[in-house]
Amino acid sequence: MKHLYLRFGAAIVTVAGVALGASAISAAAELDKVHLQTDWIPSGEHAMYYAGWEKGFWKDEGIDIKVTRGYGSGDTVTKVAAGAADFGVADIGAVLMARQRAGVPVKTIMQLYTHSPHSLFVLKSSGITDFKGLEGKRISITPGNSHKLYFPAVAKKSGTDPDKIIWTNTDASAMAAMLIAKRIDAAPFYSMHYFYQNKAAMSAGEEIVVLPFEKVGFTIYSASIITSDKMLQENPDLVKRFLRATQRAFKWANDNQLEACQLHIKKNPVVELDDCQGSMRATVKFVFNDHSKSTGLGQIDDARLAFTYENVAAAQGLDASWDPHQAVDTSHVPTD
Repeated sequence: MKHLYLRFGAAIVTVAGVALGASAISAAAELDKVHLQTDWIPSGEHAMYYAGWEKGFWKDEGIDIKVTRGYGSGDTVTKVAAGAADFGVADIGAVLMARQRAGVPVKTIMQLYTHSPHSLFVLKSSGITDFKGLEGKRISITPGNSHKLYFPAVAKKSGTDPDKIIWTNTDASAMAAMLIAKRIDAAPFYSMHYFYQNKAAMSAGEEIVVLPFEKVGFTIYSASIITSDKMLQENPDLVKRFLRATQRAFKWANDNQLEACQLHIKKNPVVELDDCQGSMRATVKFVFNDHSKSTGLGQIDDARLAFTYENVAAAQGLDASWDPHQAVDTSHVPTD
């Protein structure tokens, strides 16, 4: 009887194990599969997403997330509109342009950067300290680069003649090397890319100085979370859960930057730890600041949105009378 009891007990354990396994499989099957495409290569600027993925923040919201790199904001907008990605990271300027010009069914649903990281990098040895010092100088640029499109507004605010700038078409991957070699006088970069670019410059005996566009009052919105009109209409609950996890990932990463970068590198081994930390330190300042405190994290201020569209419209030749709110829906962003 004892052996019979043990065999019976083992059967109960086995049945229970099968039941638990089936339950786990069922729970996994219930997770919403979501594809998030960022706007560029996975530098420390994107550590929040990859670290949050590793920490399971989206899983806690019933989401099985996959994060992939992007190829520019315009490409991400196109992929989200076509359903190739469910959510994306893209400059709100690209969203405004696509929506106004072609009615692309995509909206910004959470603002990330409260001001633009557009900057020009120059060498300290050049003696250039502001935008006025760039007149007559050579600036590298890639076709369609927004730095060049926005520069006339920056020049106007800084008292610089944009017609006296010499723009040199360059491959994006070569710009930093050309600047360090002094083949050009300035190169367009986002300011959070300073750390690793300056590291390369210092190894060559040079030092990079950053000239941010926002320092002359060019404070336009930049990176944002986007999704399609279809997602907003058909699955608003998923949008809310996705944004709740995204906000949690940003807050946690801001408070735990070293661990966030360590987890980011686990997903992206090609990124060096100090580069990740340098980029991340710069990035969080665009997200957590006085402006986001006043509007609420992820929300949008009407005046800054209007100023943003005014400059995007001027740079891209869009209808200046168009209402930019048509490209924005932040109603699903969690309140702090």
